[in-house]
Amino acid sequence: MVALIIAIHVLICVVLTVVVLLQQGKGADVGAVFGGSSQTVFGSSGAGNFLTKLTSGLAVAFFATSMFLAYASTKHVTSSIFDRPSRAAAPSKAAPVEKPGSAPAAPAPAAPAKK
Repeated sequence: MVALIIAIHVLICVVLTVVVLLQQGKGADVGAVFGGSSQTVFGSSGAGNFLTKLTSGLAVAFFATSMFLAYASTKHVTSSIFDRPSRAAAPSKAAPVEKPGSAPAAPAPAAPAKK
C-alpha cells in the first residue's frame, strides 16, 4: 500500500512541476502587445483557467499523499533513539582516577627480596 502511494506521490510531483512550468507569468501578455507571439496550446483564454485548476488539484493531492506517507512512516517505529541508554551513561572499565595527594587505594606489591 505504501509503495503504491509513493509511486502516485512521485507521479504527482513530476506532473505538478511540468504544469507549473507551463504556466505563463503575469507579465507575459505585455510582450505579445509589442509584436510577440500569442500562440497558445489550450486556446486563447482557456489555458490560464485550466492550468490553474489543475495546479490546485495536484497541490491538494500532493499534500494528501504527503500526509498519508508521514502517518504511515510513524506506524512502523517501534522504539526511539531516546529509549536506548547513551554510551556516556554506561559504566566504563577504566581504573578510577586518584586525586593528587591522596593515598593509593591499594598498596603497591612488594619487590622480591635479593639473596
